[in-house]
Parts: sequence; structure tokens; C-alpha cells
Amino acid sequence: MTTTPHPPRPFGRALCAMVTPFTKTYELDLAAARELAAHLVDNGCDGLVLNGTTGESPTTSDEEKTALVRAVAEEVGDRATVVAGVGSASTADTVALARAAERAGADGLLVVTPYFSRPPQDAVEAHFRTVADATGLPVMLYDIPGRTGTRIEVDTMLALAEHERIVAVKDCAYDLLGATKVMGRTSLAYYSGCDELNLALSALGGAGYVSTVANVAPRAVRAVLDAFEEPAPVEAARLNQLLLPLTELMMSAGLPGAVTAKALLGHPVRGPLRPATPTETARLRAALPPACDPVCAVPRAPDYSAPAHTGSVSPSGV
Repeated sequence: MTTTPHPPRPFGRALCAMVTPFTKTYELDLAAARELAAHLVDNGCDGLVLNGTTGESPTTSDEEKTALVRAVAEEVGDRATVVAGVGSASTADTVALARAAERAGADGLLVVTPYFSRPPQDAVEAHFRTVADATGLPVMLYDIPGRTGTRIEVDTMLALAEHERIVAVKDCAYDLLGATKVMGRTSLAYYSGCDELNLALSALGGAGYVSTVANVAPRAVRAVLDAFEEPAPVEAARLNQLLLPLTELMMSAGLPGAVTAKALLGHPVRGPLRPATPTETARLRAALPPACDPVCAVPRAPDYSAPAHTGSVSPSGV
């Protein structure tokens, strides 16, 4: 394995798994989406992943997904990569979503393992190849067996890495050994999809992260990797510890990341999700790291982070 100072980063390094804003009547709020996207990019995100798990993709229509991609690409596409989540349980539907995302201005595709049907590995491989062949966009595989019921096994990853447009993995498999094996034998860029493993995966050669916590603390999340690459690993560990209480509450306390992120941003969620209670929201706000402004959840950056944001995002996002 050849070691380089920085691994390939086809989609950037600091990506946010952006929530999908809704109005108080649960309609898609494109104005709020544009504002949130600009806010995240202003505060250190160099990529946004739309219509993923945190984006409540199971509850949005294909038309809403495409409209969201188009709006965000128009707003920040000249400053950040826009990756469209297009995965579904159907290969044909995934292909249709991928083509619509390409037309809407996406820079790449996030494609999850087909869920519910639990296909065998040869079918998983065929699914991803079919989607990758359907557009000219680069593909990030989304390995999250806890939700789909099916792993993308190491041998399948190795085979898929041979496809010219399959360039990255969003890793939510909690298998650092398997990830290390694939990184050592392919050029696939590994992005941590589990905030608690962002620093660990980077230390093993990861390309960056697709973060849920970045919705509310984008510069605090980025600061950990900034310090690690300074290089200041001790400082990176310290900053990671400061962020840990918030990460744990947002990702491991029984509430989905979409719920916890929206509790801090002030956006409603669609059923079957329920909003966080006032008590849960207060606990989340109390866990914001010391460098964060608890009103708008924008961290004040360390010296080596992005420039300070001069605007604000209202609690409603509108």
C-alpha cells in the first residue's frame, strides 16, 4: 500500500448529510433548504449529501428529491459538491432517480444497498453496476447494514472498485478492519458515515466524513480533522472529546439523527418520526461543545478552521 499525505477525495473532505427542511405543514421548504445549504458551506462544509437517511428520504417523493437537488445545486453548486442520495429497494427506481439527479445538477450519487429484500452479494454487485452505468456521475456506495440488512462484503467492494465511476464509500458498517482492507487494495475513498468514527477512520487513511452532527456544528466537526492534518493529533483528540457528548446524544441515544439535528435547527420531521421533546432538545443544547453558539448552533472556529460566518440562520430556517 502506498501512503500519501492526503487520500483521494473525489467529493471533498468535510461533507454534511443535510437534513431536508419542511414547513410547519410538512411541505418541502426549498427556501429554507437553500439557506441551510449556504450556511453549511459558509461554515466549512465542502460537500453536501442530500436525500440520505438524515434527509428523511423514505418520506419524500421522487419529485421532492429532485427539486431539493436542483435548489441546493443552484445555491451552492459553485462552492461545494452536491451528492444526491438516490438509493431505493428497486434497481429501476434507483436508476430513474440517478438520472433525474444528474439532470438537476448533482455532482455525484450516493447509492445505498437495496434494503428489505436482502439480495445476495452477486445481486448487490449487479445493482450498483447498473446504477453506475446509468449516468456519467461518480458514485459513492453507502454501506449501512444496520438499516438495510445487507453488508457490502469486502470481496464485493473489491470487485466494484474496478468500475470507473464507483469512486467512494460512505462507511456505516462499523468494521474498521474491513474498511482498512479495502482502502489498502483499492483507490476507493472512504468517508466515515458514523460521527463517532470520523477521527478513527481518518487515522486509517479515510478521505473524510459525511456527518449528521455537521448540520448543527459544522466547524466543530471539521476542526477535529483540521487538527489531525495540521498535524496536531493530540489536539485532534482533545477536540474530538469536546464534541463527543453532542455526538453521542445525536447518534447513539435512541433518537434518529434527523430528529436530533432538526431539534437543534428548529425544523419539523415527517411521520413516522416524531419530534424531540423539550427535555430531549434541552439535553442536546446543553451538549453543544464550548466553542458553539447555542442560539444558532454555529461553532466559533479555532484558528485553523474556516473563517467566521457573518450571517445567521433563524431557528425556523426561513
